[in-house]
Amino acid sequence: MVIVMQASATPEQMRQVLHLVETSGFHAHINDGVERKVVAVLGEVDIDKVELVDRFENLPGVEKVNLISAPFKLSSRQYHPEDYIVRDGNLAIGGNRVCIAAGPCSVESPEQIMESAIAVRAAGASMLRGGAFKPRSSPHSFQGLGEPGLKMLAEAGEETGLPVITEVMDAHDLDLVCRYAQFLQIGARNMQNFTLLRAVGQCGYPVLLKRGPGCRIKDLLMAAEYVLCEGNSRVVLCERGITTFEDAARNTTDINAIPILKELSHLPVFLDPSHSTGEWRWVTPIARAGIAAGADGLIIEVHPNPQAARSDGRQSLKPERFAEMMRQVRAIAEAVGRTV
Repeated sequence: MVIVMQASATPEQMRQVLHLVETSGFHAHINDGVERKVVAVLGEVDIDKVELVDRFENLPGVEKVNLISAPFKLSSRQYHPEDYIVRDGNLAIGGNRVCIAAGPCSVESPEQIMESAIAVRAAGASMLRGGAFKPRSSPHSFQGLGEPGLKMLAEAGEETGLPVITEVMDAHDLDLVCRYAQFLQIGARNMQNFTLLRAVGQCGYPVLLKRGPGCRIKDLLMAAEYVLCEGNSRVVLCERGITTFEDAARNTTDINAIPILKELSHLPVFLDPSHSTGEWRWVTPIARAGIAAGADGLIIEVHPNPQAARSDGRQSLKPERFAEMMRQVRAIAEAVGRTV
């Protein structure tokens, strides 16, 4: 349930509410809303719900109490009615400006990641992506450079002034990745790695959470709940294509997910057209569709020489194609009242 405080509620009235929440055996999460505070009451309910609502509604300073029927609580609009903006330094994800993260699938060399960073920065990207730890379908495929790759990525980000986003695959690697990156990515294969989700929630770094290929929208929101429950509110959801009977493309891009997630949740929503299509020729059209549908950002794979890429070259845009995609995406964003 959520307790909506009156706009005039005093700090002492808030303390009384929190005290009753804790003494009743629940945990409280506070959302400092634009006009009033909202308290999410989390925990197992073993008493009559009507009695529970009455117990909190009768407290001074409380405007109303709402029961949340959905299994996801902290990621729901009922808990946080306003759009949430994920901030880190000068970077803001959500709101009127569309954020673009771009770079190669894998960091391969200092020259490759630096060239990529300079190109995406020049085209208007606001974040640099690159993988140092790569989850691959085959154990014989390139697995990433590890810490040396993280160092190269961080140096390219510092040189270009772009915040770095990279994937963390294991909770044991979290401290290492956090030394070099400003933004963490939870890949599709790890969306339901609950140990990793809790660890990322505890570290407090902003996180891009990708939807698993066989997971429903509510599964994605429940995964986000694990991060939010640990006190980390800086979560961005990411649609990256799902597995269906259709095999013409690598995955089926669920454009529906973007407005649905925006209605169900206050969290920003990204689209990954590179992984959802698996083919560079279709990345730009799907990117356009994502922005038209309301996505708050895109994450795009860009490589200076895709034919020589050690992973995902087929879906990577060359720098000049990325620049053209940015031109088209800006036009779509302006058409729907936003900027890139």
